[in-house]
Amino acid sequence: MKNLLVEMQQWVRQYIKSFYTDDADIQENIIRKEEHTDYVVKISGELAKYLNLNEHDILLAKMIGLFHDIGRFHQYTVYRTFNDRISVNHALYGLSIIKDLPLLKRLDQEDLQVFKFAIANHNAININESGNEREVFFAKIIRDADKLDIYRVLEPLIMPDDGSEYSPIFVQGFLKGEQCDFAHMKTTADRKLVRLLWMYNINFSWTMQKLIERKYADEIIKKLPNNEITKKGEAVLRAYMTKKAKGF
Repeated sequence: MKNLLVEMQQWVRQYIKSFYTDDADIQENIIRKEEHTDYVVKISGELAKYLNLNEHDILLAKMIGLFHDIGRFHQYTVYRTFNDRISVNHALYGLSIIKDLPLLKRLDQEDLQVFKFAIANHNAININESGNEREVFFAKIIRDADKLDIYRVLEPLIMPDDGSEYSPIFVQGFLKGEQCDFAHMKTTADRKLVRLLWMYNINFSWTMQKLIERKYADEIIKKLPNNEITKKGEAVLRAYMTKKAKGF
């Protein structure tokens, strides 16, 4: 399994390099996703160790992290966007790219199914209920690892308050402590809230502890409108984060 992971990493590295280009915009975004992939592999391994998984399953979690965004590179090169709604579902697209990859055939059937299920569900609003316990468990690992690093990526890109207001559906979600669908975004305030409300979809206390340590929520909240909705929603969110970080 260790050797297989090394070979997979070599393949992914060469695959990504095939998208390197003199086009500055494409190259910048390819590099950004390459770095994100490396971080997610690392985080997946750390989270798997925290969960006391055996070596085999730690390596499987890393493999899922390695391939979770494999569809992003072709997506951006062709569509010049990472927005799945106006291009392709990058998770399913990625699986179609690697469906005949010989390296994957060296996984046993159960591990391969877990691998595919976790990647297919890493970007979904909710995990598909058709998955078995093991499939859902690994999907939760990659979803947490992915979100934890996305907060790192987005932190310098979040714009200051521009005076825009929240859409009603986001006000409701913020005050109730619920996720909101990305598709309903209308304002820049909504866009920032979407990122903040991802906190309600974190699965493991370890991940929440890291999010709190790195103050990602604090940085987003600083750039939200300074009003009563923000204050009330922040109080609900912080109470939830504290509880989740303690394992409840």
